[in-house]
Amino acid sequence: MSSSEDQALPGAIFEESALLTVRDLSRMCAVDERHIVEFVEEGVLSVIEITATEWYFTGAALRRTRLALRLERDLELKLAGVALALELMEELEALRRAHRRNVK
Repeated sequence: MSSSEDQALPGAIFEESALLTVRDLSRMCAVDERHIVEFVEEGVLSVIEITATEWYFTGAALRRTRLALRLERDLELKLAGVALALELMEELEALRRAHRRNVK
Protein backbone atom coordinates (compact mmCIF):
# COMPACT_ATOMS: atom_id res chain seq x y z
CA MET A 1 0.00 0.00 0.00
CA SER A 2 1.22 3.46 -0.77
CA SER A 3 1.18 6.20 1.82
CA SER A 4 -1.78 7.87 0.11
CA GLU A 5 -3.84 4.68 0.52
CA ASP A 6 -2.97 4.52 4.24
CA GLN A 7 -4.34 7.97 4.98
CA ALA A 8 -7.76 8.29 6.52
CA LEU A 9 -10.36 10.24 4.63
CA PRO A 10 -11.68 13.30 6.41
CA GLY A 11 -15.34 13.20 7.25
CA ALA A 12 -17.89 13.18 9.99
CA ILE A 13 -20.83 11.07 11.00
CA PHE A 14 -23.88 13.22 11.40
CA GLU A 15 -27.17 12.23 13.01
CA GLU A 16 -29.95 12.74 10.47
CA SER A 17 -32.50 13.24 13.24
CA ALA A 18 -30.60 16.24 14.60
CA LEU A 19 -32.10 19.70 14.25
CA LEU A 20 -30.10 22.32 12.38
CA THR A 21 -30.59 26.07 12.08
CA VAL A 22 -29.92 28.23 9.04
CA ARG A 23 -26.66 29.27 10.72
CA ASP A 24 -25.67 25.62 11.28
CA LEU A 25 -26.30 24.69 7.64
CA SER A 26 -24.50 27.73 6.29
CA ARG A 27 -21.47 27.08 8.50
CA MET A 28 -21.33 23.34 7.73
CA CYS A 29 -21.66 23.98 3.98
CA ALA A 30 -19.46 27.09 3.90
CA VAL A 31 -22.11 29.30 2.27
CA ASP A 32 -23.80 32.50 3.26
CA GLU A 33 -27.00 32.17 5.31
CA ARG A 34 -28.86 33.99 2.53
CA HIS A 35 -28.05 31.07 0.22
CA ILE A 36 -29.83 28.67 2.59
CA VAL A 37 -32.83 31.02 2.68
CA GLU A 38 -32.86 31.06 -1.15
CA PHE A 39 -32.86 27.24 -1.17
CA VAL A 40 -35.95 27.28 1.08
CA GLU A 41 -37.69 29.90 -1.06
CA GLU A 42 -37.05 27.86 -4.22
CA GLY A 43 -38.19 24.58 -2.61
CA VAL A 44 -34.76 22.96 -2.54
CA LEU A 45 -34.93 22.67 1.28
CA SER A 46 -37.91 22.25 3.56
CA VAL A 47 -38.14 23.81 6.99
CA ILE A 48 -39.51 21.33 9.53
CA GLU A 49 -40.11 23.77 12.35
CA ILE A 50 -40.42 27.53 12.52
CA THR A 51 -40.17 29.48 15.74
CA ALA A 52 -40.45 33.22 16.21
CA THR A 53 -36.71 33.61 15.69
CA GLU A 54 -35.43 30.53 13.84
CA TRP A 55 -36.02 27.94 11.13
CA TYR A 56 -35.06 24.33 11.83
CA PHE A 57 -34.07 21.57 9.42
CA THR A 58 -33.45 17.85 9.85
CA GLY A 59 -29.95 16.48 9.63
CA ALA A 60 -30.88 15.08 6.20
CA ALA A 61 -31.02 18.68 4.96
CA LEU A 62 -27.23 18.82 5.35
CA ARG A 63 -26.75 16.10 2.72
CA ARG A 64 -29.37 17.71 0.45
CA THR A 65 -27.76 21.16 0.82
CA ARG A 66 -24.35 19.80 -0.08
CA LEU A 67 -25.78 18.01 -3.11
CA ALA A 68 -27.60 21.17 -4.20
CA LEU A 69 -24.39 23.17 -3.91
CA ARG A 70 -22.52 20.58 -6.00
CA LEU A 71 -25.23 20.75 -8.68
CA GLU A 72 -24.96 24.54 -8.73
CA ARG A 73 -21.19 24.47 -8.95
CA ASP A 74 -20.50 21.45 -11.17
CA LEU A 75 -23.40 21.81 -13.60
CA GLU A 76 -23.71 25.58 -13.26
CA LEU A 77 -27.42 25.28 -12.53
CA LYS A 78 -29.60 28.12 -11.30
CA LEU A 79 -31.81 27.57 -8.23
CA ALA A 80 -34.83 26.43 -10.24
CA GLY A 81 -32.63 23.93 -12.08
CA VAL A 82 -31.24 22.62 -8.81
CA ALA A 83 -34.76 22.13 -7.43
CA LEU A 84 -35.83 20.30 -10.59
CA ALA A 85 -32.70 18.12 -10.66
CA LEU A 86 -33.18 17.11 -7.02
CA GLU A 87 -36.85 16.30 -7.63
CA LEU A 88 -35.96 14.14 -10.62
CA MET A 89 -33.18 12.40 -8.70
CA GLU A 90 -35.61 11.57 -5.87
CA GLU A 91 -38.20 10.30 -8.33
CA LEU A 92 -35.61 8.12 -10.04
CA GLU A 93 -34.54 6.65 -6.68
CA ALA A 94 -38.19 5.93 -5.78
CA LEU A 95 -38.66 4.15 -9.11
CA ARG A 96 -35.51 2.10 -8.51
CA ARG A 97 -36.73 1.08 -5.03
CA ALA A 98 -40.12 0.08 -6.47
CA HIS A 99 -38.44 -1.91 -9.22
CA ARG A 100 -36.22 -3.74 -6.70
CA ARG A 101 -39.32 -4.63 -4.64
CA ASN A 102 -41.09 -5.97 -7.74
CA VAL A 103 -38.08 -7.99 -8.90
CA LYS A 104 -37.82 -9.94 -5.63
